[in-house]
Amino acid sequence: MDDNAGEVTRGAAALLVVPEWHGQRLSRDLDARVEEARGLALAIGLNVVSAHPLRLRKTRAATLIGVGQIEAIKPDIAIEGVQLVIVDAALSAIQQRNLETEFGTKVIDRTGLILEIFGERAATAEGRLQVELAHLDYQAGRLVRSWTHLERQRGGFGFLGGPGETQIEADRRMIRNRMARIRKQLEDARRTRQLQRSKRQRAPWPVIALVGYTNAGKSTFFNRLTGSDVMAEDLLFATLDPTMREIRLPGIDKAILSDTVGFVSDLPTELVAAFRATLEEVTTADLIVHVRDIAHPDSDAQYDDVRAILDSLGVNGPQDSGGKQREGENAPDVVPQIEIWNKIDTADTDRRTQIEEMAAKRPDVAVISAVTGEGVEAARTLMASQLTAQHQVDRLFLTFDQGEAMAWLHARGEVLSDEIGGEGHVLTVRLDPADRARFERLWPIRSAPTP
Repeated sequence: MDDNAGEVTRGAAALLVVPEWHGQRLSRDLDARVEEARGLALAIGLNVVSAHPLRLRKTRAATLIGVGQIEAIKPDIAIEGVQLVIVDAALSAIQQRNLETEFGTKVIDRTGLILEIFGERAATAEGRLQVELAHLDYQAGRLVRSWTHLERQRGGFGFLGGPGETQIEADRRMIRNRMARIRKQLEDARRTRQLQRSKRQRAPWPVIALVGYTNAGKSTFFNRLTGSDVMAEDLLFATLDPTMREIRLPGIDKAILSDTVGFVSDLPTELVAAFRATLEEVTTADLIVHVRDIAHPDSDAQYDDVRAILDSLGVNGPQDSGGKQREGENAPDVVPQIEIWNKIDTADTDRRTQIEEMAAKRPDVAVISAVTGEGVEAARTLMASQLTAQHQVDRLFLTFDQGEAMAWLHARGEVLSDEIGGEGHVLTVRLDPADRARFERLWPIRSAPTP
């Protein structure tokens, strides 16, 4: 294989190949998939000069796509001066190398492209480690040259084409050793995060996690609620590292709102594994707010992609895209969830009417435009009502020296009455069941003394 190797840089000409074959991802609109692939390329600063959606009867073990399709693509590569071909599917190492030989240019698959985007966007030390771990895991079975900043970061062991068996084993050993070191560092970071999470749980404030498909408008909604300036561009994966801010909701003086990384269809398993510690922030939230681009043609398919990842984290109950329980499954959601149907301002009149009629049947849905502010106040009310929906009334006894516990109850719950007598306070308090359990862990509940 030639070293097609000029380094691919921002602004480089790229060509998209978007294959679809029988039984694969047929729930998604092909044109929408092309636009999403174009958006992924744009997110890494590439210039897409041509796109080839392909319908395949079967996949080829050597090249994924057929010989005729390869020949049809070659003229575009030459005419447009293409430096990179992006295949919107998973390629084996052999398929990737064979296509590079056929096209005479670099080839990257969907997984590799998403890894590159994450690598560029990671802003924290932990995020960079997570991306490097995922990238090394991806490259471990390939040992082919990478094409961006991650290759330069690795320095001494770039992946050269056609090394002998000894060199391959040496590279693999170096990868395994580096992955082991990163995992240890991430484990240290996970323990630190757990300590921070434990401190938050002691604090008397509910935590709300925003989740959703990438570019659904989570960060714009986050900024609207918090008055912050978190990066909120019309780009896939504009947000990578989690951001937390304090907000007020109707009847709730303080809550913590967390903006998380956007999900995407076929999110690389390497990334899900590497980012699990970060994504675990969602599992400990008091409320999950699923932000959807409701005007997108693939909104339901995007919903299913997000649900699948939440399923893997163990926070989902058995719901379908209409919010209904799947037949034969009765377990409730582990973490309460609501949906925010965003970008209503981008829908045409007929679609808008349809969306509003669907939402009217769903008490767990608010329809908004995070850009214009339409519906945001109703969303805030829905979030507050969901946080208090399961609250229960308890009578608790505190001695006079339990001032911290008293303050916790006043901040986290609603103190309905406070009767002072004898050795302390008998409180009537409305609390969320999770807070009730949390309070009991922090301050074991004692019965009021008999008069």
